[in-house]
Amino acid sequence: VQLVESGGGSVQSGGSLRLSCTGFGLTYGSYSMAWFRQAPGDEREAVACIANDGYTKYQNSVKGRFTITQDNTQKTLYLQMNSLKPEDTAIYYCAAGDLRCSSPYSFVPLNYNFWGQGSQVTVSP
Repeated sequence: VQLVESGGGSVQSGGSLRLSCTGFGLTYGSYSMAWFRQAPGDEREAVACIANDGYTKYQNSVKGRFTITQDNTQKTLYLQMNSLKPEDTAIYYCAAGDLRCSSPYSFVPLNYNFWGQGSQVTVSP
């Protein structure tokens, strides 16, 4: 299984970016998918997750600004990021886990089985 990310880059505060993550060898739909991020010196934190039935959950700091979606036919996960802030600067990782997005443990990195390579997102003031 391989999760391959694309997108990311550098934008000014208030700008938008979209991340993509395509699963190769993954039985898409059998896993919950999620986005995590990690800033220098910080622990990896969950941004959002999505279940096969479309259920979604977001970290409070990104609610209303970020949208997680997935295209099961293309085996691709997306994260649309709008109204970006400097504090959103981090390396973003997609992940697949055999747990429900609705689970209280779905925001714990250790519960995810597969990870993307990471995409740098930099937001300047």
